[in-house]
Amino acid sequence: MNAADETWMARALELAERGRGHVEPNPLVGAVVVQGERAVGEGWHQKYGHAHAEINALSQAGAAATGATLYITLEPCCHHGKTPPCTDAVRRAGIKRVVAAMRDPFPQVAGQGIAQLQAAGVAVEIGCREAEAVRLNAPYLKLLRTGQPYVHAKWAMTLDGKIATRTGDSKWISGEAARRKVHELRGRMDAIIVGIGTVLADDPLLTARPPGPRVATRVVLDSRCRLPVEAQLVRTAAADAPVLLVTGSPLALDNLPAGCHLLSLPADAHGRPRVTAVLQELGKKRMTNVLVEGGAEVLGSFRDAGEIDEVHVFIAPRLAGGRDAKAALGGEGVAKIADALRLTQWTCERIGDDLYCRGWRSS
Repeated sequence: MNAADETWMARALELAERGRGHVEPNPLVGAVVVQGERAVGEGWHQKYGHAHAEINALSQAGAAATGATLYITLEPCCHHGKTPPCTDAVRRAGIKRVVAAMRDPFPQVAGQGIAQLQAAGVAVEIGCREAEAVRLNAPYLKLLRTGQPYVHAKWAMTLDGKIATRTGDSKWISGEAARRKVHELRGRMDAIIVGIGTVLADDPLLTARPPGPRVATRVVLDSRCRLPVEAQLVRTAAADAPVLLVTGSPLALDNLPAGCHLLSLPADAHGRPRVTAVLQELGKKRMTNVLVEGGAEVLGSFRDAGEIDEVHVFIAPRLAGGRDAKAALGGEGVAKIADALRLTQWTCERIGDDLYCRGWRSS
């Protein structure tokens, strides 16, 4: 592979990102067909169940695909799913060379797509910008590997690390620009998770405004089923987004409001639903991305369970102080700094007056 391969794969990765929120639980995939030094076709997987990236790129390229190179961010599929095998289309188009960023670990592909193309005389190279492709599809890869969704943890805090004052007031720590970013994030999620304490204190809606490509199920961890029927979550469950009430005890509630559902799961030592049990149930529903919004004990319980994959932290230029003011993460925590969750990669950018820090743990 050469510098041109790196450049074209960067474009394919850029195209793949356009599918985020639209294609899950499928992977994000982008493709570019290059004839000589010119792109003659581009495509990405645009919507779950619709044509794959390489099909869209080959369709745009038409006859110009003959003898060309196909750059693809993931190994082409070779099985009948919701769409026909992409390997067949690649062969029919007369593609001479395929450069793929990574293999697809999906059991019905897993190297077989590469093997079929090579058997048909197509040159195949794997690994161009592989680390970026793995990062791009970290949620898909985790769901495939563990059966659990990818966990995003989000909070807003003051510069001195407080998510609320000593009286519990938290509106608003971050500014409007940061809150718009949070709504964009919500619009790409399959579920948004909070504890009952947050619901009782803030009465949140937990919806994306304006709506995004996905409508997230609003999950409330409530060990004693204290969710008020007058809460905004309950009143909007039927029309806006479903509510899943998760309890750590075998309770049965009759006459749940429309759009509300109850799930009883094994409890931890404190009687709360176990984090891993919650994630396993959401994974069974093929949820790919979930957002944990709080409060501190819920966020801390996910950290204690080792179940945070990515963090989104909004830091406001404010100092709240107060020994009784809450910090972002509760739970048990660690005894030694060496045992703290380490983010192996992270970025920071200014959004309005706030700082947005985003970090990823190692796989």
